Amino acid sequence: MIEASRIQALLDERKPHHSLPQPFYRDAGLFDHDMEAIFHRSWLLVGFEAELAEPGSYLALTIGRSPILLMRQKDGTVAGFFNSCRHRGAQICADGHGRAARLVCPYHQWTYGTDGRLLSAARMAADFDKDRHGLNPIGVECVGGCVYVCLSPAHAPDFAPFRAALEPMLAPHRLAEARLATSIAIVDKANWKLVMENGRECHHCAACHPELKIAFPVSAADSTEKDEVELFARYAERMAAAGLEVGPRSGDWWHVARFPLNPGAKSFSLDGTPLVAKPMVEACGGDIGTLRWATEPNSFCHAAGDNAFMFSAIPTGPMETTVIAKWLVHKDAVEGVDYDLDRLTHVWMETNLQDRELAENNQRGVNGAGYVPGPYSPEAEEYVDRFVSWYCDRLREQLAVDGVGRSRPTPSKLGRVG
Repeated sequence: MIEASRIQALLDERKPHHSLPQPFYRDAGLFDHDMEAIFHRSWLLVGFEAELAEPGSYLALTIGRSPILLMRQKDGTVAGFFNSCRHRGAQICADGHGRAARLVCPYHQWTYGTDGRLLSAARMAADFDKDRHGLNPIGVECVGGCVYVCLSPAHAPDFAPFRAALEPMLAPHRLAEARLATSIAIVDKANWKLVMENGRECHHCAACHPELKIAFPVSAADSTEKDEVELFARYAERMAAAGLEVGPRSGDWWHVARFPLNPGAKSFSLDGTPLVAKPMVEACGGDIGTLRWATEPNSFCHAAGDNAFMFSAIPTGPMETTVIAKWLVHKDAVEGVDYDLDRLTHVWMETNLQDRELAENNQRGVNGAGYVPGPYSPEAEEYVDRFVSWYCDRLREQLAVDGVGRSRPTPSKLGRVG
């Protein structure tokens, strides 16, 4: 791993309101440090309770180099563990969804209960204590049907303020009662920070996302033009009459807000019409714009009246990131009857593929000898600047804990992102 003094020097080198020095986007040692200082110590959105419908249902995925496992318990709670056998470390469940009454390691058949307790281990010494060899737990928090994990919960930020803000705003969407329509993963050959910087601004949207801008107000998010101000004001009045909070509400690492889609648009479709016949929200006949919530370091979601969409970026290498996209629909919606899967996923998948091209092109340019960190637009890239400042402050915090360098104040509260 890169030396702490080198990280401190690179942080000191960064100019305020500028992109990061080159090593942050491609260095293998810094990637390892990111995983420990950022991804192990943050609350990460990994999916939804709807994916764990019954006791024994599980979701296995890998964060960086760490396989993890989420399982629905008999009492209805969700527990999380490192997906690594306590014998010799083999991965127990392959990444993906499944259901099991017990977890059996494919290597030497050590067997665990759904609660992580070791049930059997053949041919061990007489004094072997099974109670000391259960699966190592991770932190799990469920809110509004969403499942967040932290690999190092002792170092996690306080989840309670985020829960208090998101839960009432997300409740009308009934995500805990929804159904997962599909999950799609694509690989971006780009550093995770370049992927997220792209996702934290819409400066590029008008030129690069022709499908998204049909419904998404790509200019209104950062504009004060009179007609756009009126659009948001009328929307806020309509939502208040329907009993839906607009916000925004935000903290250091999270943001929640509801905002309108373009006039006449009710969902993220090519013509603005709903994508699912059965709405998830009854208010206003499902014509409620979109609820967007975002968490650092790696996710954002949009919930319209008829479906919900998740974006999560999982680093897999210094210049490789897996983007996971998921769509939720009403629990009773039937594919081919109430919605067409290709139509449901089209706009966001096209957007993700376009963003992949942008991030990979960005990576190629950043890798070159001519790269010099450039300034962010204070109008159009404010949230990119906040993301990068948040990232730098988290690194400084760990360096301070480790006795290296000096800490700095927490950055201003996170604005509208995703």
